[in-house]
Amino acid sequence: MTRLRFGVLGTANIGKNQVNPAIRQARNASLVSVASRDEAKARAFAEAHGFERHHASYEALVADPEIDAVYIPLPNSMHREWTIRAAERGKHILCEKPLATSVAEALEMQAAADANGVVLMEAFMYRFHPRTVRLLELAKPETIGDLRMIRSSFVVKLSSPTNIRFYPDLGGGVLRDLGCYCIDVSRRIAGAEPIEAQAFATWNERDVDVAMTATLRFPNDVAAQFDCSFLMERREFVEAAGLSASVSSPAETFVNSVDTVEILERRNRFADVHHPVKGDNHYRLMVEHFADAAMNGAAPLYGMADSLGNLAVIEALYASARSGGRPMPVGRVT
Repeated sequence: MTRLRFGVLGTANIGKNQVNPAIRQARNASLVSVASRDEAKARAFAEAHGFERHHASYEALVADPEIDAVYIPLPNSMHREWTIRAAERGKHILCEKPLATSVAEALEMQAAADANGVVLMEAFMYRFHPRTVRLLELAKPETIGDLRMIRSSFVVKLSSPTNIRFYPDLGGGVLRDLGCYCIDVSRRIAGAEPIEAQAFATWNERDVDVAMTATLRFPNDVAAQFDCSFLMERREFVEAAGLSASVSSPAETFVNSVDTVEILERRNRFADVHHPVKGDNHYRLMVEHFADAAMNGAAPLYGMADSLGNLAVIEALYASARSGGRPMPVGRVT
């Protein structure tokens, strides 16, 4: 097999605008079919977006023997069910972040993947961008001294009250949708799991978090602070500060960029150092990495430990926010 044949569950915008085109552009993947519970919608979507064919149900797609892998951009609350169903049909699974709505769900999903010998990978595209790789290289003692503080933000204003991110039964909430990026990059820069988590949240009329500020306490006197929100105008950045210097991705840290971007190094009274980084399509890089792992039987670079670590922090932050901001221990998952 030289190309992994993909089926896509649903017609979500993240698939339509980003991941589906990336599958088509990948050197080792092909875009075969899309499924919708509305046959007419599936057919129209397939014709408009370059699929070879369509399926009138999710069940029919995961049963198709001519599909090797599924991409799941469904609402968060549906990730567990359709990952397990796809695994039981022998399909490799690329599932949108967050992988699940809880640690317990993710463990069930991984058990199904292991039992059926398929690769399960969380679709966390920013991890593959050269900007992220370079930021992590620079956020080391050799450049910044001993790490002490990580700051990040991811804010996107949502105006439609019917957006699926505002519904609790669909696994909505800003922490799962945007805050998970800040958690992931903080854990990656720290190179460790946080010990304790504290959060304060704003909730909508459906009791879904729409804004949150949070602090994570790591070993060795390292702290991370972040905010995420659906209420304010777009803002995103990451900064790692050590005893000697700081490095930051000052804008558009998590979005795709094929143009050259910069990492900024700042050191007291010295002139700022600008580290240019050649951009690339991180969606395509993610798809190619997943397809290589699926076809070669290799473990993905970012595996279940990464997903479980993020989910454990999310659970601790929700517990803290629900308690009015009481610090909560972060559970260890093995």
